[in-house]
Amino acid sequence: MIQFAYTILYVRDVAASIRFYEQAFGFQQKFISPENDYGELISGTTSLAFAALTLGQQNLEDGFQVSDPAHKPFGIELAFATADVAATVAQALEYGATLISEPKVKPWGQTVAYVRDIDGFLIEICTPVQ
Repeated sequence: MIQFAYTILYVRDVAASIRFYEQAFGFQQKFISPENDYGELISGTTSLAFAALTLGQQNLEDGFQVSDPAHKPFGIELAFATADVAATVAQALEYGATLISEPKVKPWGQTVAYVRDIDGFLIEICTPVQ
């Protein structure tokens, strides 16, 4: 059986990214390497992890597109479900997120908002789908 184990974001500063997600969303640090080049957060059954750009360059010898808040986000998002979207968005903004879309109620009843993290990755903050 295959299990979805990690989402790994390649970032400039692993410790700063972990700190952002702890403060903005309340996740807890699971692990960070002594070199501060890899770390994981407890975020449910799948870990949210961060690796330094240098590790990405070692792992992907042909290179990769670095996330940059100054450019459009990648066509992928992290989605965090919460009962209070507005409060979660406000907390994320307090710790450095950038607002992309205010909370909106979708036709199927779900409330959805979008922010970008300090590294420019797109985050959906939403109520659970009923």
